[in-house]
Amino acid sequence: MNAQEIIQTLQQSKTKKEFLIIAEKVLHQERISFQECELLYTAELSYLGMLANFVREQKHGHHTFFNRNFHIEPTNICVFTCAFCSYSRLPKEIHLPPEERWELNEEQIIEKVKSYNGIPITEVHIVGGVHPKRNMHYYGNIIKKIKELRPEIHVKGFTAVELEYMFRKAKLSYDEGLKILKDYGLDSLPGGGAEIFHPEIREKICDDKATAEQWLAIHEAAHKLGMHTNATMLYGHIETYYHRVHHMNLLRELQDKTGMFNTFIPLKFRNKENDMAHVPEITTIEDLKNYAVSRIFLDNIPHIKAYWPMIGKSTTQLSLSFGVDDIDGTIDDSTKIYSMAGAEDQNPGMTIDELVTFIKNVGRHPIERDTLYNVITNYANDELVNT
Repeated sequence: MNAQEIIQTLQQSKTKKEFLIIAEKVLHQERISFQECELLYTAELSYLGMLANFVREQKHGHHTFFNRNFHIEPTNICVFTCAFCSYSRLPKEIHLPPEERWELNEEQIIEKVKSYNGIPITEVHIVGGVHPKRNMHYYGNIIKKIKELRPEIHVKGFTAVELEYMFRKAKLSYDEGLKILKDYGLDSLPGGGAEIFHPEIREKICDDKATAEQWLAIHEAAHKLGMHTNATMLYGHIETYYHRVHHMNLLRELQDKTGMFNTFIPLKFRNKENDMAHVPEITTIEDLKNYAVSRIFLDNIPHIKAYWPMIGKSTTQLSLSFGVDDIDGTIDDSTKIYSMAGAEDQNPGMTIDELVTFIKNVGRHPIERDTLYNVITNYANDELVNT
């Protein structure tokens, strides 16, 4: 639907005046305010879908992006105790079996990379627990060896939470630490560890790890070094709509300064086997609302990603009509951060054929990208590739 058709549809359905005003702004590519964004969360799903899909198609048409990636999670041993986390284990929990507590050594990590020899992977994503005995140079040497094996591969690694601990331990500024890791071969940062920025919530769910200010400062420092990063938000637990908008507004403000966020990834809270198991998970309708509002509000962040192993394949396909234009990638079956929390896909992994079919089945155009969203292959009219 074009802008005029959307306005006519909204007028015919007797949409409230305040929502018509917001729609006019969105359709004319004008920025909406903090208060208008908060109001959007109370709107009908159909209204949000029309606006978010309009923004999505203005930016990307029917293109839906994915990449060939795999995840390495070096360890789930972590010095921090986040209430929502089902994944981490404390250093003292040495009695647990290896499927619940692991610390891959350098040789095991490199062997994982070698297992992809001859496979056209473009990105390795490295995140894990904050291990008390592993420092910046330990991980830097691993990055260096990965680059020696696969010079062309993009290394996206370490949340701001991991980095804050590494740099504090090394007594380095964020600029100094990131420069060293960049020299080792680190290419970009993922968006994890953001959770919810507002201190009222952060103090309740993850009070002992990097603050919102530290997370934002590390990403800004990376941006100044020419490193692109992603951003996330953990939603659907004890936060309110206000807290979500506060979180996104801080990201929007930083993006205004640097322009170096690639994508925003809303991450759904899952309540299996953690200290917040008593908090019910929100509905799929609320998931779709959140994607739509994110797309409408974050006008300066190019992409909105649905991380398909977390929300499941069917919801991911639905999200492509609610502002989402990226679904991550092949993933492989190595990621446990979300499966241990009760995510839909317990053994995540899709082949290129599966991803292409998955996207085409909802009328979108599959685009294989690299980490920085350069197009590698447009599968819109191609046959499947048996890869």
